[in-house]
Amino acid sequence: MSHKKFKPLGSRILVKRSEAALSKGGILLPDSAQEKPKQGEVLAVGPGKTGKDGAVKPLELKIGDRVLFGGFAGTEVKADEDEEFLILSEEDVLAVIE
Repeated sequence: MSHKKFKPLGSRILVKRSEAALSKGGILLPDSAQEKPKQGEVLAVGPGKTGKDGAVKPLELKIGDRVLFGGFAGTEVKADEDEEFLILSEEDVLAVIE
């Protein structure tokens, strides 16, 4: 798994974006014509946010959570096998999908 190359720092998480779905008519649109999914699976989490007193507050998210995030949130990164991941701050996550 190439996501092992990335270790989020602080209150950041590593997310694998969900796959694009077919259109309602069953047509798969090219990448340039479709909106990227705004949900994915958490693959790695940072240790948490360090407060002014030096105490680390752990993240509420955990590996395996399915999350919903904003359309322009995070930074895209690519692994060697052309896999794309997203590094997000925990604050960029809008909801956990149950």
